[in-house]
Amino acid sequence: MRELGENIIPIDYAEIMQKSYIDYAMSVIVSRALPDVRDGLKPVQRKTLYDMYQLGIFHNRPFRKCARIVGDTMGKYHPHGDSSIYEALVVMAQSFKKGRTLVDGHGNFGSIEGDGAAAMRYTEARLEKFTEEVFLQDLDKNVVDFVPNFDENEKEPEVLPVKISNLLINGAEGIAVGMATSIPPHNIGEVVDGIKAYIKNKDISIKNLMKYIKGPDFPTGGTIVNKDELVDIYTKGCGKIRIRGNITVEEQKNGRKLLVVNEIPYTMVGANISKFLMDVANLVETKKTSDIYDISNQSSKDGVRIVIELKKDADVEQVKNLLFKKTKLEDTFGVNMLAVCDGKPEVLSLRDIIEYQCDFLFEINTRKYTNLLEKELDKKEVQEGLLQACECIDLIIEILRGSKSREQVKNCLIHGNTEKIVFKSKKNEDKAKKLCFTEKQANAILDMRLYKLIGLELDILLSSYEETKAKIERYNNILNDYDTMCSVIIDDLDNIKKEFKEKRKTILDNKEEIVLEEKVLEEMEYVFFMDRFGYVKLFDKALYDRNKEAIHKEGKYVFTCLNTDKIIIFTDTAICHSIKVMDVPVCKLKEKGIPVDNISNYDSTKENIVSINALCDIKYDNLVFVSSDGLGKMVQGVDFDVHKRTIVATKLNDEAKLVFVGKSNEMDALVVKSSNGYIIKFKTLELPLQSRNSKGVKLMDLGKDGFITDGFLINSEKEFVAEFDDKKIVLNRLKMSKRGQKGTRIR
Repeated sequence: MRELGENIIPIDYAEIMQKSYIDYAMSVIVSRALPDVRDGLKPVQRKTLYDMYQLGIFHNRPFRKCARIVGDTMGKYHPHGDSSIYEALVVMAQSFKKGRTLVDGHGNFGSIEGDGAAAMRYTEARLEKFTEEVFLQDLDKNVVDFVPNFDENEKEPEVLPVKISNLLINGAEGIAVGMATSIPPHNIGEVVDGIKAYIKNKDISIKNLMKYIKGPDFPTGGTIVNKDELVDIYTKGCGKIRIRGNITVEEQKNGRKLLVVNEIPYTMVGANISKFLMDVANLVETKKTSDIYDISNQSSKDGVRIVIELKKDADVEQVKNLLFKKTKLEDTFGVNMLAVCDGKPEVLSLRDIIEYQCDFLFEINTRKYTNLLEKELDKKEVQEGLLQACECIDLIIEILRGSKSREQVKNCLIHGNTEKIVFKSKKNEDKAKKLCFTEKQANAILDMRLYKLIGLELDILLSSYEETKAKIERYNNILNDYDTMCSVIIDDLDNIKKEFKEKRKTILDNKEEIVLEEKVLEEMEYVFFMDRFGYVKLFDKALYDRNKEAIHKEGKYVFTCLNTDKIIIFTDTAICHSIKVMDVPVCKLKEKGIPVDNISNYDSTKENIVSINALCDIKYDNLVFVSSDGLGKMVQGVDFDVHKRTIVATKLNDEAKLVFVGKSNEMDALVVKSSNGYIIKFKTLELPLQSRNSKGVKLMDLGKDGFITDGFLINSEKEFVAEFDDKKIVLNRLKMSKRGQKGTRIR
């Protein structure tokens, strides 16, 4: 009996995991996410187009339901779910995403503003003429290898015989495992010229190649503003392209001007248009500009039209610069020209892509004309046999009449075997023995109809034979002469350019990065006012001086500030909110103002205000913090001069609240009162200076279930009075204690 240990195979777990992960990663890279450099298609795109070709859904035939196409593709070639197939089909039909659409969509295929396509059961599609002639035309000529599909019941092309660099024309986007591709689309006419230039001079530099392929040509237009950097991007195969939308200025009868955005950066396609609208609205709300009166999106199926109405006497150039600088109207397109080459991913330069494409063009044309040559040679063999048969047709008829089977006749025609065939004369039998037709010729003779013996038909046969010989000579010349092959490829490229070329949409230029000239705000003094309901406003200083008593009577927080300053709010949840003073409206005496919630992240339903100060009042001072659990500390006021609108003011224990925040300036003592009726006074010097992220030190012995309710900062030069349970206490007269003691009972 074998021991259990004999069946155990030791395996290195790390090695197995590494191999499995690498296999998975390569599968995703090669079979899913990245395009092939030869046809510029991802596998799902290639399989979808081939399935439409197999179904005969051509440009001159009726549309077919997308659900039919998706189902057939999934069942035959791509068993990875219908959503990925339909998504690929939709993108190939969207003119705002592709330099050249490959599918003609009928129905709702989404919009440039990010609207999704309708469900596949509602939409229809068929192949574009461009796809048929440039991608699929020579599939029947054995120009590419066919491989078994996933269940080996069908055959599918390993790559489509594309006659031009689709990788450049339509670009590519895809995320694999540990790598991603991002290739911009290009102009079809320029790509043709670039390929021709490379064929004529294989040593051409990228700089010279760019005389033909000048740069990306996005379907959304726009302007590339770093033209000089394109040489480096095309050389390395990666880099950043800065692309800017197009703005035109229109005059209105009322004297106002309209800024009309009619071209957007390629990166804005989709949901980023709505984000752009929100960004523009935010510029107005945050008072980055006061020149914009209104904004509306008037885009339609005819194109993008976003209208920004300006106020009278607005600075047009300043607003345009602000839009380019602060919104996605100028954006960066990251280039990473990664594609599958010879079965592995590779980052390619522009010249590399053209080189791979030209090698592929030579390969498919060599296979194409080899296949055509073989067919013409077979045709020539048959034609020669028929012509030879016409010269001895009487003998062949005699063989036919004297034979008992097709095989007997065929054997005689090929091998001259006359056994068991009856002839009229010995002479004819001797002639028959000399016959030596090939098998193809014999079959053609046996299949020939009698009307072929008519004189006119013989003339047609002779003419066809001469034509076949001319084709054979031409095909041999193409296959054996490099220059002739180049000429054929160039002719094909010229025909593609002639029929499918389009005007360039994207402008190439060099422009300096926009520098916004910030308007210097004239410094003015205002009075900040907040009532008990949380409404805030600013008063002009002169108005405040005239109505000081009434304002202080109605206000909960009233203090002076500068319009260049910030308002700092501390809440009981230990959060610090900041508001720009310029965001607070300047109001008349009886005007209500706006809720503080509207201009800050403060939420009155979840937190309560402990203290409000102008930043300039606390920036150069130390702040004293007291929490309900009896802890306290000092923090430098400058720690709250930050750009964020909300930060953590101090660290609290669970269930503790912030109960007091005060400026320590010229205050020499801190008084705190507990819920169980004790009060303690000690010097502020006993408080340590700590960071915002610390909890502080013990201020008072609270006993069981006690907590701090109030805090006061006092000095000896002024009398401070506080009222507890209807009892007034002069805080200065309290006995000075040490921090952390129980304190004095006051009730």
